Amino acid sequence: MTEKAACENIITGRHPVKEALVANRSINKLLVAKGAGGGTLQEILNLARERGIPVQYVDRSHLNGLVKDAPHQGVVAMAAAKEYVSVDDILAAAFPEDPFIILLNEITDPHNLGAILRTADAAGVHGVVVTRHRSAALTPAVAKASCGAVEYVRVARVPNLARTITYLQERGLWVVGACGTARDMYWDVRLDGPIALVIGGEDKGLGRLVREKCDQLVRLPMAGRVGSLNASVAAALLAYEVVRQRRLVHGRVPDR
Repeated sequence: MTEKAACENIITGRHPVKEALVANRSINKLLVAKGAGGGTLQEILNLARERGIPVQYVDRSHLNGLVKDAPHQGVVAMAAAKEYVSVDDILAAAFPEDPFIILLNEITDPHNLGAILRTADAAGVHGVVVTRHRSAALTPAVAKASCGAVEYVRVARVPNLARTITYLQERGLWVVGACGTARDMYWDVRLDGPIALVIGGEDKGLGRLVREKCDQLVRLPMAGRVGSLNASVAAALLAYEVVRQRRLVHGRVPDR
């Protein structure tokens, strides 16, 4: 999705952008005109750095075309279509059930993210975790692709997925990653307890460190000539295997 398609989520001008940052508004990224300077802009950049918000430097003409008649003063904030939550918020929302979380390792396609959110809502996933960098954010395109599910699924945004995996493991979750070279088929492993599923990016799959952090790796059967399934399809298959196993072990899983 281009920034133009997200005009309803644009905050323009130094003072509005600064106030949005001070108020902890969920911001996907900042666009700053090359060569722009001044004390207020430096304050904005400092706030963005403190919050781990990506900053992209672009030509001033790009900002002019993006906001049209609104004065941008060399800075534009791309706000999220929905507020992010924390990983702890997701864990708290799961209680008293066993947590069921999907972690996304550099899913960059907004349509894939939207489809995964739709599956997460349908399968009763307690929350989805994305990374701040090299990942699709909660944009209007994601909201549209999710068919409204973005309003119901908790999404956390973290700076480092490997550290988040360790954090979840310390809290009793079993972390299972989807990997094409894994030994075990996904239906041959237990997925009925507190669990986090890790889905890799569209091109690279799971990163090495993320793969090594997982408690277990599983694969999907691939009888055809293509090397892997779409990330959102893989997420759906694994998520519903969790649902199937939980129903077998614990009885009927209540609809939400």
